[in-house]
Amino acid sequence: MAQIFDRSSNALARASLVLTGLIVIGLGVTLDALQRSPWVTRQGQRPDQPVPFSHKHHVQGLGLQCQYCHVTVEKSSYAGIPPTKTCMNCHAQIWTNAQLLEPVRESWATGKSIPWIKVHDLPDYVYFSHEIHVNKGVGCASCHGRVDQMPLMYAENTLQMEWCLNCHRNPAKNLRPTSEIYNNSWEKPAVERPVWCALGDEKTGVPTAQSVSCTTQEPGLTSYKKFTSQDELGSFLVDHYKIRTPNELSSCEVCHR
Repeated sequence: MAQIFDRSSNALARASLVLTGLIVIGLGVTLDALQRSPWVTRQGQRPDQPVPFSHKHHVQGLGLQCQYCHVTVEKSSYAGIPPTKTCMNCHAQIWTNAQLLEPVRESWATGKSIPWIKVHDLPDYVYFSHEIHVNKGVGCASCHGRVDQMPLMYAENTLQMEWCLNCHRNPAKNLRPTSEIYNNSWEKPAVERPVWCALGDEKTGVPTAQSVSCTTQEPGLTSYKKFTSQDELGSFLVDHYKIRTPNELSSCEVCHR
């Protein structure tokens, strides 16, 4: 019986299988890179806001603290977007005729909210609580970056699940004293800039993290312990802030409820 396929068909079949495999691998690598790219995560992008609000001017220039505008950051899952009245507390007296603030004045006159565009926008199926992170020693800059240096707000980190899990598997590397939560220029302890911490009494109804007192100035008291690295300080704070174990922090129900 005569052959239907030429002997060269075997080589062509092998080559086609190899080529198909390479295409599948290349497609997978491309899609993986794409889903981590700023085109998907919007990392580093500065959306056009109704008002070009500058965190750098208000935080670094004027010295406003985060919770002046984000009033619910310590007691709610949402940090809160400031109402127009917060803006008008100052701008009813300064820059009263500035054209770029016209949307603020219009919002104040009509009672309609300013349509801000959300920069840090998590999927609806993710539960994130600002309250627990702030009260357990995670500083604003750890997630949002140096907002005091941002003329226009942008997302410094991807906020993807792998980024969150990277911290949940080892929270000690990002913990800081609660007194430094809103300090955007906080630096991790080192030999040349040690941190001293001491334990106080835990009080009912008060976050456990507030029972730890820390300072960057040598207190001269034996009750204070000196730390010269983030690993040492983080491990100490994990114990006394009563942070859950990495396995517990990495379980699905922490974020998906």
